[in-house]
Amino acid sequence: MPELPDVEGFRNVLQSCAKGRTVRRVDVRDPGVLHGVSARRLREALEGRRVTRAERHGKWLLARTGGPTLALHFGMTGRLLCAHPDDAADPHDRVLLTVARDHQLRYRDQRKLQGLWLADNDSDVVRLLRDQGPDALSVDREEFEDVLASHRGRVKSVLIDQSALAGLGNLLADEILWRARLRPNTPANALAEPERHRLYTEMRRTLRPAVAAGRVPPRPTWLTGHRDDPDPHCPRCGTPLRRTRVAGRTTVWCPGCQGKGA
Repeated sequence: MPELPDVEGFRNVLQSCAKGRTVRRVDVRDPGVLHGVSARRLREALEGRRVTRAERHGKWLLARTGGPTLALHFGMTGRLLCAHPDDAADPHDRVLLTVARDHQLRYRDQRKLQGLWLADNDSDVVRLLRDQGPDALSVDREEFEDVLASHRGRVKSVLIDQSALAGLGNLLADEILWRARLRPNTPANALAEPERHRLYTEMRRTLRPAVAAGRVPPRPTWLTGHRDDPDPHCPRCGTPLRRTRVAGRTTVWCPGCQGKGA
């Protein structure tokens, strides 16, 4: 599932492929990924418009034009690619935006759980994102600690709740909690100040290399690098890793170095 680092990578794709270029053609190959806008309306709104900025908030990507804004969400299987217009389309390429004779943005998604929205103005963008919490990459420590203190749920549930903190998904939450040595089912508002500080610090330390990689990298020194092993062990202390479910998601953690108590 695309998380903040993946979507930041898609933002870079949008920036390098389309920024400063005019949308010449919009080809909707599957209108099932459009939300609240028809294929005809999307074409009328975007064709002839210049892409001015590429922005990201949490798992949302915004293509600004100085007028309407195209908002993209990638669900579990979505991707954004830059291709040549003459390249054969993939069966899962749902919407194609030709922005130059040799540049074409492709929204590719197998499962179609999210898709594309059109915001006519800044107020529409605000309404579209009104349920999103602060972005995990830019949130400051004070605001982050306020989020934790205001939620009684388990800390992992809060980290992956997009209305509390936008951008983190299952892999990142497990990785951050493992680095911070905190159990995923600890109540968020029960964390002591040093634990909140450590969690914020480890979130920042995890996001920086993940954003640079454009994904949550399965490095051998990371929990992510071992969660899918046949017999997974903690890369820090060697304890066998456990799998539980938190907020309906498979959760991998180390009972040897992630705190006391269940």
